[in-house]
Amino acid sequence: MEAAMSEQSLSTPVVIATPNTRKVFVKTYGCQMNVYDSERMTDALSKDGYQATDVLEEADLVLLNTCHIREKAAEKVYSELGRLRDMKKARAKDGREMVIGVTGCVAQAEGKEILRRAPAVDLVIGPQTYHRLPDALRRAKGGERVVETDYALEDKFEHLPAPEKAKTRARGVTAFLTVQEGCDKFCTFCVVPYTRGSEVSRPVSQIVAEAERLVDGGVREITLLGQNVNAWHGIGPDGTEWGLGDLLYRLAEIEGLARLRYTTSHPRDMDDRLVEAHRDLPALMPYLHLPVQSGSDRILKAMNRRHTAAEYIALIERIRAIQPELAISGDFIVGFPGETDQDFEDTMRLIETVGYAQAFSFKYSIRPGTPGAEMDGHVDEAVKSERLERLQALLFRQQREFARTCIGKEIDLLLEKPGRMPGQLVGRSPWLQPVNVDAKTSEIGDIIRVRITDAGPNSLFAEAIR
Repeated sequence: MEAAMSEQSLSTPVVIATPNTRKVFVKTYGCQMNVYDSERMTDALSKDGYQATDVLEEADLVLLNTCHIREKAAEKVYSELGRLRDMKKARAKDGREMVIGVTGCVAQAEGKEILRRAPAVDLVIGPQTYHRLPDALRRAKGGERVVETDYALEDKFEHLPAPEKAKTRARGVTAFLTVQEGCDKFCTFCVVPYTRGSEVSRPVSQIVAEAERLVDGGVREITLLGQNVNAWHGIGPDGTEWGLGDLLYRLAEIEGLARLRYTTSHPRDMDDRLVEAHRDLPALMPYLHLPVQSGSDRILKAMNRRHTAAEYIALIERIRAIQPELAISGDFIVGFPGETDQDFEDTMRLIETVGYAQAFSFKYSIRPGTPGAEMDGHVDEAVKSERLERLQALLFRQQREFARTCIGKEIDLLLEKPGRMPGQLVGRSPWLQPVNVDAKTSEIGDIIRVRITDAGPNSLFAEAIR
């Protein structure tokens, strides 16, 4: 999985519950797909009377939805489980139950080892089996310590209940929608093929139906998710093989759906139809997250990326030729085994050539079980740190320069949430930056015309055009 399905730690939004309602607290680590998975898990549990809470102390059920993309991810989970163990013991003394579950990619990678190292854990559920969560929970309450980490033969999405309209409205006017899972690329630094499995694409009809339900619930912007989202493919209503571009054209027809985005992509899967969608679809935002990881052909080959730096640059130039407003985001890894000073300078040269609106960058970290872990030539940590500092300084300068080019532009802004100041609302620009605007006469969900007036380090400021 590309690193830039950005790392975060979130708890599920609070839902007001009646006094006797059982409550579930979900702590979400990692990428947007985990955020989506957490929401679907709470949907699956709602039929059993569970409602989400953002107050840990209220919870009868605590789920840690984990990410394995970064080094020491599992250790962070075990540290959290230690705190939960103490809380569970204290609750038991008061005659109150607390069930603890670990879900997501660490659950998939560690499996039964979690039960051995953390006896307070009642159930372990991998990302391909969370539709079985209600049944696993019933078994755990019966005294069984449950591990569900096989790759399910059934389609989990077919077994998940559709979220209630009121719950969709409570989650806001933007939404994630997973359309593809797993990866067949086997980049040598990446654990995703081992934790999420092979590439699987959801059917067109299933995706369209979920998108229509989201829009009916008040959603105005949908971001399509996949570990390798532009590898999505399926049979369309006309009986032909569709790619992600065809799917975007179909979703753009949904009345009330104002904006579309997608992440995360692989350069080898940007076909002509998807490129054309950036030209033809006003709803498709002019923003593309396209990881490259390195600018050195030698390192790209060692990473098994199966493209060259020149091919990557040519692809971006082709898309920009038909969509001049396109902003590019990327991922970079410094210090991959065998990376020389010259390899690193090749990466810096690629960054200068492309010009990024934003990017995510990391020092290479060993992921057990991946080919990279067994390679010779591991780079000294001090060298990695120095290279990362230089690379991030360049990327930050480019981000600031891109933000400054936005000043004076007029854009349509989807208002998503309240700002910090009275009367202020926040949306995101077409290029994904937060935009703060004084909009006392507007409401969340409105799309208003604004003019960008200033640019901060991480956000823009605008005035409404009346």
